Amino acid sequence: MEKPNYYAVIPADVRYSKDLTPNAKLLYAEITALCNMNGKCTASTQYFCRLYEVSRVSIQKWLKTLEDNNYIKRVNIYKQGSKEIETRVITLVNIPTKEKFTENTNINITNTNLTDSNKKERFKKPTIEEVKNYCILRNNNIDAESFIDFYESKNWQIGKNKMKDWKACIRTWERREVKKQTMSKIHQHLQKNINVKEKLLKQLKNENN
Repeated sequence: MEKPNYYAVIPADVRYSKDLTPNAKLLYAEITALCNMNGKCTASTQYFCRLYEVSRVSIQKWLKTLEDNNYIKRVNIYKQGSKEIETRVITLVNIPTKEKFTENTNINITNTNLTDSNKKERFKKPTIEEVKNYCILRNNNIDAESFIDFYESKNWQIGKNKMKDWKACIRTWERREVKKQTMSKIHQHLQKNINVKEKLLKQLKNENN
């Protein structure tokens, strides 16, 4: 999925809010990026679901938290003469330092006028915070420091190739963990059956003696 190539803004009151989850803060940042790009955010819930690979329930929960704490406002635009929603518009409430926000928008638009050779973003090593936030979003219990240390020791290469997408690597780790857990359960089940079988054989042997 193509992602907005614009600045995301998280003001201090959002960043340090104790009423917002890390996921809600990330979603707020995404909304600011879309506002930078289009002047307003008209992205659907389904768009955010695909973008962050989470359920519709999760996105709705984060949006409601942001709205309940007066960080965003949602307005439904209905089709003329009906109650069917045509578009949902999300706007930011109490935008801090509006002039700077506008300046950032101008800078971002300039930066997107790149030549074809520069359109592909070069790989940038993630910070521990970025990995932690993504793992929280994915709810996968992967240790961010272990992930960073592992690929630092390999110079951020996969085999002989330079890593292109660290998030894809995290998703690969997830699948491996699921497989390990599944194999562990199978092993435990087999071991339990073996123990029962040995116990029955021992009991049968004692009875014959």
